[in-house]
Amino acid sequence: MLKFQHVFLSLDMTSEQLELLKYPIGKMQFPQQNAGTHLEEWKEDIAAFPQKLENLVKDLDHLQLDTPYRPDGWTVRQLVHHLADSHTHALIRFKWTLTEDNPLIKAYDEKAFAELPDSRKAPVQISLDYLKALHAKWVFLIEGMTEADFQKTFRHPESGAEISLLKCLAMYSWHCRHHYAHIEHLLRRRDWM
Repeated sequence: MLKFQHVFLSLDMTSEQLELLKYPIGKMQFPQQNAGTHLEEWKEDIAAFPQKLENLVKDLDHLQLDTPYRPDGWTVRQLVHHLADSHTHALIRFKWTLTEDNPLIKAYDEKAFAELPDSRKAPVQISLDYLKALHAKWVFLIEGMTEADFQKTFRHPESGAEISLLKCLAMYSWHCRHHYAHIEHLLRRRDWM
């Protein structure tokens, strides 16, 4: 029955409404001018995110955790585990870029990862605890970086784009806020907050 509800919900929604569900804070935009002035804000987003996320989802039951945040979207459980997977890649990309000259990173199939048993069924506390340790390590690394370090780049294998670590940090700051908003908006729509 729940699956049919989502089908009807998506049929009744305009493309603008569906877009807002996909991008509740808008698409990621990197400031072309004075990007470095946002560095402390982006660091703080990375530092505060694990506890903020845990506070948002810690009281959800299994039914709530297994509810998609939008029609044809991942469940809350999958989102939490996706964040752990994605941010693992981010930290590794930082380390490669700091130790190699413009490395070619490895992409991964995030949709396939989200369908694996750990993403679909594992308790979210596993990824919440992991994110705390991962982000603490990541922030420690970031705090030791120089301005020149943030200008170092890696290459993406699919797009060929060269991405600086400053832009990467901005992307993951956005990524934290983006998925947090997915969950928060679902909880508000369902009156679960």
